[in-house]
Amino acid sequence: MQTDPRGSRLAAALTSIVLAVVLRTGNCPLLATQALLSALGAFGGLRVALCVRLCQVLVLPRLAPPSATEDERPLRLDQGVLMVFASVGALGYGTEVVWLGVLAASAALTVAFVHAAFGYCVGSELYPLVRRAQGRLTAGA
Repeated sequence: MQTDPRGSRLAAALTSIVLAVVLRTGNCPLLATQALLSALGAFGGLRVALCVRLCQVLVLPRLAPPSATEDERPLRLDQGVLMVFASVGALGYGTEVVWLGVLAASAALTVAFVHAAFGYCVGSELYPLVRRAQGRLTAGA
């Protein structure tokens, strides 16, 4: 499935703002909510990811059609990476291991900010490696 990359970049910008607020306040429920939203994007697809969906409904119709589209699967992997970091961060804040919460939330912020600001999607870089590893697993079985 193909998607407009501008929607995922705008969603990454919104995610960056949420994660910056989490780092400033140490708000565990907000980080857990972000982990849940990222899980929806990773496992349910970008059509159910709240931030991406808001961008698709409210912003993208007002813009010119995209000059290019991109595969949704690496973006879903990117959401999975965010979900893992946000989950670990929420676990850290929730169990009062604050350094773990700060470290994981900072890693999630880095992933989201780099995608929003520079268009560098961590999932796009990891996706070929994951596919290659899956091929090796099925060939060895």
